[in-house]
Amino acid sequence: MHTPHRPRARFRALVAAACSAVLGTGLLAGAGSATAAAPDTPAAARVKAGSKVVGYFTEWGTYDRKYHVKNIETSGSAAKLTHINYAFGNVTGGKCAMGDSYAATDRAYTAAESVDGAADTWDQPLRGNFNQLLKLKKKHPGLKVLWSFGGWTWSGGFGEAARNPAAFAQSCYDLVKNSKWAGVFDGIDIDWEYPNACGNTCDTSGREAFRNVMAALRAKFGPGSLVTAAITADATSGGKIDAADYAGAAQYVDWYNPMTYDYFGAWDATGPTAPHSPLNSYAGIPKAGFHTSATIAKLRGLGVPASKLLLGIGFYGRGWTGVTQAAPGGTATGPAAGTYEQGIDDYKVLKTKCPATGTVGGTAYAKCGSDWWSYDTPATIGTKMAYKNQQGLGGTFFWELSGDTANGELIKAIN
Repeated sequence: MHTPHRPRARFRALVAAACSAVLGTGLLAGAGSATAAAPDTPAAARVKAGSKVVGYFTEWGTYDRKYHVKNIETSGSAAKLTHINYAFGNVTGGKCAMGDSYAATDRAYTAAESVDGAADTWDQPLRGNFNQLLKLKKKHPGLKVLWSFGGWTWSGGFGEAARNPAAFAQSCYDLVKNSKWAGVFDGIDIDWEYPNACGNTCDTSGREAFRNVMAALRAKFGPGSLVTAAITADATSGGKIDAADYAGAAQYVDWYNPMTYDYFGAWDATGPTAPHSPLNSYAGIPKAGFHTSATIAKLRGLGVPASKLLLGIGFYGRGWTGVTQAAPGGTATGPAAGTYEQGIDDYKVLKTKCPATGTVGGTAYAKCGSDWWSYDTPATIGTKMAYKNQQGLGGTFFWELSGDTANGELIKAIN
C-alpha cells in the first residue's frame, strides 16, 4: 500500500500479515480537478441508474481475517451482490498466474466453514475458495464472479505483458477458463496500478499500452465473458488518467471501477487531516479536486459513458494520531493504530472504536482521544447513492467484503 490502498495480493506468508486495505494508493489514487465538463445525463438515465453491486473478496482473507466465502452468505451480502471480484491473481513473466494456490484450490473446509454445510473430502478434485464460490453461485444463480489480476503488489508485471498483449490475453484466458475450476469465473478484472505512470513500480509502456491490453483481452474472451478494470482516480491535469488511454479502451470493457478512495491519508504523516473518500469538495480541502465527483466528471468529459463507470466505496477508514483539532484540517504526528496496519482500519472496527460525529464532503469523520478517522457509514453511502443515480452511473463497487459488519450494514445501504 503506499502504502497501497489495498494490501495487494501477496503469497500466503505475506498475506497472513497483510492489512485489509483497499484498491489503489491514496497518494496515487487521488482525484484532481476535472478539466472538461461532464456531458449532460438524459433524464431517463438519471431515473434508471445502473444497479451493479460489485464487491472485492480477498484471497488472503481466509488467514488472519478468517473471512470465508461463507461469510458473504451469512452477512446477507450475497443477496445484494451482482458480482464478486476475486483478488488477486498475479501478473508475471508477461502472463496471468495463480496467486496463492493453497487458498484458491487446496484448503480443506470444514462443515462449519462451508457455504452449504458440507465438509471437503481428501479426494475431491477442487477445494479452497474456488469450490466455495461454486457453492455460493449455486445458491445465487444470478451471481457472477470475476478473477481480478494485479493489484498494488503485482502490477509490476503488466509492463512486460503489454509488450505482447495477445500472448498475455491467451495466458489469462487459459487460467481463468481452466477446466479444473469450470464454472467459477464469468470474466476477468484488470487492476493495473498504473499504466504509463508510477505506483508500486514505475511503468513506461506508453499511453496506448492499456488500450492494447484491454483490446486483446476482449478479443480473446469474446462477448460472452466480462472484461472490466479498476482504474486510477487521479484526475489532475497531466495526472494518471491522462497517462493512459482510458477513453479509447472503454469500448473493450463492460465497466470501469475508478478507485475513488484514498485521496488523503497518513502517508502525509503530519496531516492535514482530511477524509480519504470525499464525494465533493469542501472548504479547506487540502488539494483542490481530490474528490469522487471530480474523478467522475473527468472520465465522463473524456467520453467514457456514465453507464460504464461504477462508484467506488471503501469499507474501511484512514486515520491519524497526535491530532488536537476535531474538525478536518488539523495537524498530526503520524498514522493512527490499526488492526492490521497503521493508519487504516475496517468499518466494522471503527464504528465502535471511533463512532462518526460529523460529515464533510459527503463522508464521515470523528476524533477519538488524539486519533482522527474518516470513513463511510450507511448514511453517507446513502448520499453517494443519490449522486450515483443522478449521474446515471452503472452501479457501485467496494473494497472489500471483510470490512463490513457481520450483518452487512454497509452493503445493505447500497442501492
